[in-house]
Amino acid sequence: MITKPLLKLIYQAAHIQRWNDHLRPHKGFTELDKQAHKMLFAYVIGRCEEDRGNQVNWRALIEGGMFEFLHRILLTDIKPPIYHRLMSESGTELNNWVLNELKERLEPIEGGFFGRFSDYMLMPGNTAFERKILRAAHYLATNWEFGLIYNLNKGIYGVEETKERIENELEDHYDLLGVQKIDLHRKTHKFLDLVGQLRFQQRWAQSPRVPETSVLGHMLIVAMLSYLCSVQLGACDRRIYNNFFAGLFHDLPEVLTRDIVSPVKRSVQGLEQIIKEIESRQIEERILPLLPASWHQELKYFIEDEFASKVQINDRTEVVTSEAINQFHNLDCFNPVDGELIRACDHLAAYMEAHLSLSHGIKSPHLEQGLADLSRLYRGSSLAGVSFGNLYVDLQAELGQ
Repeated sequence: MITKPLLKLIYQAAHIQRWNDHLRPHKGFTELDKQAHKMLFAYVIGRCEEDRGNQVNWRALIEGGMFEFLHRILLTDIKPPIYHRLMSESGTELNNWVLNELKERLEPIEGGFFGRFSDYMLMPGNTAFERKILRAAHYLATNWEFGLIYNLNKGIYGVEETKERIENELEDHYDLLGVQKIDLHRKTHKFLDLVGQLRFQQRWAQSPRVPETSVLGHMLIVAMLSYLCSVQLGACDRRIYNNFFAGLFHDLPEVLTRDIVSPVKRSVQGLEQIIKEIESRQIEERILPLLPASWHQELKYFIEDEFASKVQINDRTEVVTSEAINQFHNLDCFNPVDGELIRACDHLAAYMEAHLSLSHGIKSPHLEQGLADLSRLYRGSSLAGVSFGNLYVDLQAELGQ
């Protein structure tokens, strides 16, 4: 179950600045941005491993990414060399402290989420392969950031040591095919480089906000909320995989078009459909050629009609409802994806972005209008067994609405 304390915890990552002892760009360097990029690297590495015949436990990888995200929220301000030394010498004690800090906020999540978080922190031998993919993704995302700030910090004491340490970590993961392909700086690297630009695209660009969030960070939050809803519904493994990664990719076209706000899309009859067609052509021409052909159908399944609930029957995609998926199609063989839930999570993330800013005293007509519109839309609502209305009431009460 998604709760207000959990939402606030997730958004703490948008406040945490990375490389804040280095000269760096102002935007795109929060912990939220890094974790979002990391999960995109993890997707690419995992798919590459499947292509070479290795089995990936995607649910374990998704949950491991979320566990590490939550862990980093509490400990990320520690410099990496000190962090790794502390973890090697007092890791159990630190992990127990993190678990104790997060227990109250994570125990309400259905399906034994907190218990698996505890196991992940205290029994590192489990899901070793997925952990390795996540570690590689972590260092690749770090290396991507470092590549942007390296020239700005040349000559500063310790920067060459940092460069060598990152390169050594990447070499330790070179047995993973995805790491090798990314290191070639060819198509796969270009895809992740292109997606990384979404770190610098600001949400609600016309409004001052605290915290500022990027499109890429927003995509990760929608993915995690979609995962939490899926667990609440008792979703099958494929549905969980689809909902997480469809959430993670749902705004991918914005890297080519930028954010075209809803009032503009609806200002002229038929304009929204024209924009969709342009996005589809751009994806076909500029994004899909950067990825293996065997991945194209999956990516299109995620981002075409991204807010429609779909299943596949006899190799044909059918639009259904999430309620119908609950009743008839909650099986891996139907390849279900809950576009309706992803849209609700997208709206919830947008609401939180406005809510948090208003709670910090930063107001604008756009934020206040967005808050009012979404509150009305979800008042008393429930979708496929997930109650969003109560959560909106709880959040509204905090602002005295």
